[in-house]
Amino acid sequence: MEYEEESNSLEMEESSLDITPAEGVARPPSGTNSALLKSYTYATSLPTALEKDQECILGVDEAGRGPVLGPMVYGICYCPLAKKDELADLGFADSKTLKEDERDNLLDVIMSRPDLIGWSVRVLSPMDISNSMLRKEKYNLNALAHDTTIQLIRETLASGVNLREVYVDTVGPPETYQAKLERIFPSITKIVVAKKADSKYPIVSAASICAKVTRDDVLRHWVFAESGIEENVSREFGSGYPSDPKTVSWLKKNMDPVFGYPNIVRFSWGTCKTLLETSGKPVRWEDDDEPKQPRINSMFPQSNESDLAQLKRQYSTFTAKSTPRPRPQLMQDMSLKGVVDF
Repeated sequence: MEYEEESNSLEMEESSLDITPAEGVARPPSGTNSALLKSYTYATSLPTALEKDQECILGVDEAGRGPVLGPMVYGICYCPLAKKDELADLGFADSKTLKEDERDNLLDVIMSRPDLIGWSVRVLSPMDISNSMLRKEKYNLNALAHDTTIQLIRETLASGVNLREVYVDTVGPPETYQAKLERIFPSITKIVVAKKADSKYPIVSAASICAKVTRDDVLRHWVFAESGIEENVSREFGSGYPSDPKTVSWLKKNMDPVFGYPNIVRFSWGTCKTLLETSGKPVRWEDDDEPKQPRINSMFPQSNESDLAQLKRQYSTFTAKSTPRPRPQLMQDMSLKGVVDF
């Protein structure tokens, strides 16, 4: 099985997360109070000032693609195309360049303008991410990211939003990704897929804020699905990136040698695979000790037609009553009877 993870050479997009909830700070509505075993989508209502068929602009960005811990969150943000300058004046910037309290404040700004801005996030659970990447059919993180973006755009269109322009922070080569989206959404006049789109287009920066604040909130209020470990597992995660010594230390300290990791961990990441192979207990399945079974036809000698007819008479389940087939020894020993009448 091939395991995948973001390159350790990636520049960390975030500093160590302060997992202590700040007093008086309201949680975003896109968070969850339940164990994150399945991915989910949160979406606001349409902007109250949005007129029917009014042309809109939409941005897409993600948070948490590289970390070995927690969810990956994709966010979209949209507003009337005629109001894009007004949105830019709100002061959005790439969430990775902002401090945590600055991101929280900007999400408050977004939420204070339900007349102008609509937004949505798709929160992908660590379990769903790993299960997707470990499919028998190849399905990597790029494909998952593309499909999530496509899903969010489709849901926005289905809600009645007239999208004219879409801006996406790229995953993979921007040219091929843009061509893919243009084929899928021919009704959208302008689609731009670009590197660093979150620092070039305010609508993408706003989407970045929605995604990053949601991810931070989910991690800060993480609910462990595994019973009895809440008080024993540290929440000092570090940044969550495989290249962060604090994160690697957390992984080493919180690995069960038999059962592995709690569901906050993306177990498909190479970092986890390496730690399990070096520090975990080996598991030998019963099938590993059994010799390879021969093909069933090798148990029967090559026979001519008369021999086959004789074998059929000898071993047929429904032989004539005058020549009953001997009951198997197991059935005799257990006093079992065959059922022939229904």
